[in-house]
Amino acid sequence: MKKIVIASSNKYKVSEISIKIQKFYDEVLSLKDFPEIGEIIENGKTIEENSFIKSRTAFHHTNIASIADDTILEVDKLNGEPGLFTARYAGENASYEDNMAKLLQKLDGIDDDLRTARFRTIISFVDGINDFYVEGVIEGKILKSKVGNNGFGYDPIFYSTEFDLSLAEMDSDVKNQVSHRGIAIQKFIKKISELNP
Repeated sequence: MKKIVIASSNKYKVSEISIKIQKFYDEVLSLKDFPEIGEIIENGKTIEENSFIKSRTAFHHTNIASIADDTILEVDKLNGEPGLFTARYAGENASYEDNMAKLLQKLDGIDDDLRTARFRTIISFVDGINDFYVEGVIEGKILKSKVGNNGFGYDPIFYSTEFDLSLAEMDSDVKNQVSHRGIAIQKFIKKISELNP
C-alpha cells in the first residue's frame, strides 16, 4: 500500500496538494495524522532548506515517504522581503490580515510599476532513496488593496501579470493549475511518474 505524508497542518495547502497527488497513492496523510511530531521549527537559511527540514522530519518520524512545500513572497522594492518570513511577517502568531496590512503599509506611496513581486514554492520529497525538490514561480505585483475572496495568505493583494487577476479572483481549479504551488505540484507529479512508471 503506497502512502505519502504531506508535512503540513495547513488545511488549504493539504487540500490543494492532496487533490493533485491522490491518484498516485493509496493513502495521503498529513501532520494532523501524527500529532506526536508537534511543531516543526523551520530554521533553514533558504526556502529549499526549510522545505527539506519539514519533509525529512516527517519521514524520520513516520518512515513513510513525505513531501513538504515552502512558499515565499519576494517583493523587489523591499529587497526580497518578506522572503523567509512570509508566513510570520507581522510577528510569530500573525494572521493573514496582519501580514497583508504590514506589507501594504511598507509599500504605501510606491507606484504600481515598482511593486513587482513573485511567489516561489519549493516542494521537497524524501523517501530515503529518491530525495529531490522542484520549484514553481509566478510573477506579479502587489496591489494597493485587496481584490477577490478566494484563496488564502497574500492572494487578495497579489496580482498575476499573466492572467490580469489577483490570485484571490481566480477560480480555485484555475489557480490550482497556474499558481506557484500548482506549477510546483505539476513538476512533482512529472518526477514521481518518472520514478514510478
